Amino acid sequence: MLKVLVPIADGSEEMEAVIIIDVLRRAGIEVCVASVMADRKVTASRGVELVADCHIEYCQNKPWDMVVIPGGMPGAEYMAKSQALLDIISDQISAQRWLAAICAAPAVVLAANGFITGASATCYPAFRHILEQHNVHAMIESVSIHNKLITSQGPGAAMQFALTLVSLLVGEVQADKIAHEMCFQRE
Repeated sequence: MLKVLVPIADGSEEMEAVIIIDVLRRAGIEVCVASVMADRKVTASRGVELVADCHIEYCQNKPWDMVVIPGGMPGAEYMAKSQALLDIISDQISAQRWLAAICAAPAVVLAANGFITGASATCYPAFRHILEQHNVHAMIESVSIHNKLITSQGPGAAMQFALTLVSLLVGEVQADKIAHEMCFQRE
């Protein structure tokens, strides 16, 4: 079974986190939700409480088929400072496995830590300057794919982003089936 890691933190964008987790699970993918905070329960950016399956340290040294980082502030800042998560991201890149991020995360977590220099990526428009400061070609698409990196702009693109992840992991047919079941028109 495919295994995907979704880290969360206080201030993560709840729509992005929950849509990613939900859509991947609908596709039959095993999703591990891991807190980068001291507590497994986090308070997301709009006050919604989310409970992680485990702490991020438990997820180190495991082969994840994909790591998907939701945005939101200050959630992305907490993730950018989590050494355990940074080690996991480094391992993903070294192993040439899928890495995905949405909203502030492509800029604040990935670009600012030097993980995607030279790549093409998109992010929430207010953070595009961070991509550019770190030699990342800033795209304006709602979802961007560059090699094993998938990035997206924000909450409004979360469903398209999640379905793109399904498409890459298990195929277009499954992504289309899930989109149809949820009455979502894919781009």
